[in-house]
Amino acid sequence: ELHVVNGGPEPVTLAQVMVDEAYWAFSVSPSPRIGRMETVIVHVPYMWVEGELHEIRLVSSTGATFDHTVEVAVPAPTADAGRWMLLALLGVFIGVVPIALGLMWFPFLHRLPEQAMTFILALTVGLLVYLWFDTVIHGIELAAEVPGIYNALPLLFVAMLLSYLALVITGRRKGVADRATPAGRAWIAMVIAIGIGLHNLGEGLVVGAAIATGQAALGSFLIIGFVLHNVTEGIGIAAPVAGDRPAFSRFVLFTLVAGGPAVLGTWLGAFSYSPFQAVLFFAVGAGAILQVIVEVGMLLKRRAERTGEPLVNPAAAYGLTAGIAVMYGTALLV
Repeated sequence: ELHVVNGGPEPVTLAQVMVDEAYWAFSVSPSPRIGRMETVIVHVPYMWVEGELHEIRLVSSTGATFDHTVEVAVPAPTADAGRWMLLALLGVFIGVVPIALGLMWFPFLHRLPEQAMTFILALTVGLLVYLWFDTVIHGIELAAEVPGIYNALPLLFVAMLLSYLALVITGRRKGVADRATPAGRAWIAMVIAIGIGLHNLGEGLVVGAAIATGQAALGSFLIIGFVLHNVTEGIGIAAPVAGDRPAFSRFVLFTLVAGGPAVLGTWLGAFSYSPFQAVLFFAVGAGAILQVIVEVGMLLKRRAERTGEPLVNPAAAYGLTAGIAVMYGTALLV
């Protein structure tokens, strides 16, 4: 089955299908005439060879051609209970477990002196800055795969801006507006968890799609890289509340919010992957991450004012550099 979207300005009628340079019988549901922005399913009864590459060419009634390459022919994944459970476990392994391991550093962070906490907060900013660029770049790459009629690239930045503004407005409500209070700092940690969760949802999409398309080696490689990547993100969530004593239940919530979406991502990637959908997820995640960068930056500013140090002090500079370096180092494994 081929899911075909008409991304052009005019209706198109599908006349012929070629598979590996040979014309082949086919049927189209619901109709060979594909309207603007309409999606149809093309059924081709071809004897696919598992593991082989196949070239497909669709020919319209006007002679225009549209090519697609099946890099690795594999059976479509079956949505049975075993498959759902396996993908859920993968999501837990790449999302929930490493975030929980990162949050386990909280007792150590809680005992750090003032300068060390400045370093850790700046480290968090470094982690988030790298994560923001990584998220935006992923979104831009995926936007290139979406039919042009959907204007995915402008949508990426508009959705990112709306996500940022929504979190800014939410953060100004009573009880969390004052970042000098435990409730305010807990809100910052929660927004970090939300941003990381949306990024992990995107990572889950990539892993699920790789497994579903038979790229098991790539999927395994991605899993290892994402696990190491996400441990450092757990430390970033804990940093804003390191001077407080949050309840254990709050750490459980942080873990589920930041790591849980990876499970949903593996399911969507395996059974219902859509580049357009992925662009939206990455856009919202990038907006959330950007808002947190601003919030943690304000925490650092207030901390510098309280101690009488300049905002750009050695501890902050080293922390920012270390955060970017750590994320870059773990990204080399992905």
